[in-house]
Amino acid sequence: MKTSRIVIVGSGVGGYSVAQALRKRDGAVDLVLVTGEAGAGYSKPLLSNAIAQKRSAAQWITSPPEAMASRLNLTLKSREPVTAIDVANRCVDTSGGRYGYDALVLATGAEPARPPIAGDRAREALAVNDLDDYARFRAAIEGARRVLVIGAGLIGCEFANDLLGANVVPFVVDPGPRPLASLAPAGTGLALQRALEAGGVQWRLGRTVRSIQAAGTGYAATLDDGEVLRVDAVLCATGLRPRTRLARDAGLHVNRGIVVDDYGRASRPGILAVGDCAEYPDGVHPFVRPVLIAAKAMAATLLGTPTRIAFPPMPVSVKTPLYPVTVLPPPADTAGDWTPLAEAGSDGFVFRDSRGAVRGFSLGGASAASRAQALLGQIDTPATTPGPATAP
Repeated sequence: MKTSRIVIVGSGVGGYSVAQALRKRDGAVDLVLVTGEAGAGYSKPLLSNAIAQKRSAAQWITSPPEAMASRLNLTLKSREPVTAIDVANRCVDTSGGRYGYDALVLATGAEPARPPIAGDRAREALAVNDLDDYARFRAAIEGARRVLVIGAGLIGCEFANDLLGANVVPFVVDPGPRPLASLAPAGTGLALQRALEAGGVQWRLGRTVRSIQAAGTGYAATLDDGEVLRVDAVLCATGLRPRTRLARDAGLHVNRGIVVDDYGRASRPGILAVGDCAEYPDGVHPFVRPVLIAAKAMAATLLGTPTRIAFPPMPVSVKTPLYPVTVLPPPADTAGDWTPLAEAGSDGFVFRDSRGAVRGFSLGGASAASRAQALLGQIDTPATTPGPATAP
């Protein structure tokens, strides 16, 4: 299905990657990108390693909004959050108007998943999910000495490591038994825990934050065991959930994310979804590389050549300089076990399924990323059957 006007909702990696992929294939197709943000180009993954560099939000912008619009030859509607999708009339309504589409790409991303916390200052816990969030967090920790980080997953660990570089003591609270508990095997998580603790991170694992109250110019965070932490700022890093309200309100099939097929097509004609908001046949892929892969395939599909999205094994890098980690999680619901690598002195593990095939790995230390490349060749990738290659 070749379309004459494509509207993209969202100016993050997903939205701009689709726009760029479309422009590489077709310089004339009418592109409209609508976003609640300013629409500047920047690297979101780098924000969790930005504090120690003492760079402002403006210094992370690689391309201003007007430059992005000019380079991609698109109409940019910035600071215009989409309020509704009119599926029947193929239009999106925004705070500033209504825009018709022949095809619609939802790249609405994900939003912070906040745990329930009581207290008169609980709402002041910040989350960093975009450039505006980073600017607020940067201002909040100006002059701070102690910061509470809620969550010991990938983002929480990256921020904790980064705060150390700014001479801030991070107190990391998580109900799990160790860092990266849902991503990596116990051995990797414990090694990361020891490395960050040696650097100055204060762990409160197996614990939750019960309330956050005002305490002078800062906060008093009470944990479930009664301990009170006095801190200058609070960062909530308890994960993200796909932003699906627009799709749900429009009647699209939504599960954990916006449900799409092998081609990125949602349940209503002419609508596709990409990135953190999308749920592909094999689940949600909340990282940058799958976005880039999906964007290229979707651009071809939108311009008349249905192209299946095929994800190769994609390792995840945890940017913690004190102990870098690279993990390839096994596919969801794969039965098997993590076992240490056989090489003497190797800091890593492989995941073998019930047949003995290698389906994942977890590596730690300075050479983790380079060793991951060698292990990728050992990964067993069962064949999948694609869906029909019909138009959106």
